[in-house]
Amino acid sequence: MADTAAPIAVERSLRGFTGAGYDKGRPLLVQAAWFAVLNLVFVKWWFPARWRPALLRAFGARVGRRVLIRQRVRVHWPWRLDVGDDVWIGESAWLLNLERITIGSDVCVSQDALLCTGSHQRRTPTFEFDNGPIRLEPGAWVAARAVVLRGVTVGRGAVVGAAAVAHRDIAPGEVLAARGVR
Repeated sequence: MADTAAPIAVERSLRGFTGAGYDKGRPLLVQAAWFAVLNLVFVKWWFPARWRPALLRAFGARVGRRVLIRQRVRVHWPWRLDVGDDVWIGESAWLLNLERITIGSDVCVSQDALLCTGSHQRRTPTFEFDNGPIRLEPGAWVAARAVVLRGVTVGRGAVVGAAAVAHRDIAPGEVLAARGVR
């Protein structure tokens, strides 16, 4: 017989949130310097795309050769970013990397895509962090407005289609399409 009990709602107490166990990876001064550079220079249309990889490297990212990063791309913590060679990151992509994001060579992250390594423990009142790394293997494509959630690996040559949400690992060569998209 099927369980027909309604789910029990969790009473939130966000005041009790501690962020216990989360380490930002750099001192506050470095974090502040990055946010200033990100918002005043890195995301701007007038800042040359060819200089963006060098700026990320200056803040601790590992970035390969011939990497194209368009304007309005946001990277939360550069020191938690590894990018291979010949990678394209499209306009307004957001790499919310509270944990490490690894992007293999020949990967395309299209416009407005979100790679989100952060989450919360939904069953706890204080909503503590439940983060996990993201890995995009060589040749993967995260299409426009697609989302890759924490803990997911997108396999070699796999595609997360436009507006799709990858909440589980995507096998090599697999295509994950948004509902209703062929």
